[in-house]
Amino acid sequence: MAGTEGWKNPGALASRIANMALMDRIQKDMIEAMKAKDEGRLGTVRMIKASLMKYKADTMKEIDEAGEMQLLNMMIKQRGESADMFRKGGRPELAEKEEAEGKLIESYMPASATEAEIDAAVAAAKAETGATAMKQMGLVMKAAQTKLAGKRIDGKVLSDKVKAGLS
Repeated sequence: MAGTEGWKNPGALASRIANMALMDRIQKDMIEAMKAKDEGRLGTVRMIKASLMKYKADTMKEIDEAGEMQLLNMMIKQRGESADMFRKGGRPELAEKEEAEGKLIESYMPASATEAEIDAAVAAAKAETGATAMKQMGLVMKAAQTKLAGKRIDGKVLSDKVKAGLS
């Protein structure tokens, strides 16, 4: 039976519900952008939807929340790199377009962890793992990421904080 997979694997059902929430939100935003004739926003929302659908087609399975966040992070990073290249190439109007797309993509992601939250998570992770040497950086990173679950974290910032805490 097709409808019973949620009973067998509640995690799969929760993943599908979370996925549907993002896809529903994207679909709703796409319709709003069409009605408002906002071509820039519409193009970006369509691009997000296409990326999610491509992932589903490529892997032949539903994308989970972590996969969605990874995909959206990748898209944001691409927009930032493109904006930098356009600025270096003397095309500020295209750089601004890329940055606007990046901000719109960010609006679909959870809130970023604050500096204080990252510091607290690193301190708690150090205390929890008992780490004192740089060799144990991986343990502290993993524990800190667990503490910051549900928040968006820049891996480089977290890594720098852990290094500073272990030095």
